[in-house]
Amino acid sequence: MDTTVARERALDAAEQLFYGRGVQSVGMDDVRGASGVSLKRLYQLFPAKEQLVEAYLERRDERWRGRLARSVERHEDPRRRVLAVFDRLEEWFGEDGFRGCAWINAYGELGATSERVAHQVRAHKQAFRDYLAGLVADAGLPATLTGSLFLLAEGAMVTAGVTGSTEPAAEAREAARTLIG
Repeated sequence: MDTTVARERALDAAEQLFYGRGVQSVGMDDVRGASGVSLKRLYQLFPAKEQLVEAYLERRDERWRGRLARSVERHEDPRRRVLAVFDRLEEWFGEDGFRGCAWINAYGELGATSERVAHQVRAHKQAFRDYLAGLVADAGLPATLTGSLFLLAEGAMVTAGVTGSTEPAAEAREAARTLIG
């Protein structure tokens, strides 16, 4: 099995296991079993579990932000694009297997002990905030709204993860609608 295939299989398995069960409860042997990548090869690719977690979060970030952008870009009106962020959150919260925000979950488990994980989480959250700032600017809205919209989205993610409901996205969207007028 070539390196690229082995890496992708390992990351696919890690994502399914870490997101579904939590990082702490999953061992490298679990990833080996789910991926079909030998333990020796797994450790060649990721010498420590922390590196596998870091790579999982990094890849998930690219995919998550890509889906968000594609969803938002379906709308032409810049103000509608801001609200479309919350539409995408509602879709995500309704997906099978939704277990909250992977970065918040990982930070809760490892953020205090793993600088690598904390860095990935902070980078993801900053990229999301920056994306919102761009949407706010494109819509001609005051830049000060960015923080409020970011907190609405983040609060919806946490609440949806805890409650298993899509309703927090709808509530956050309505609050965002009020904020942007």
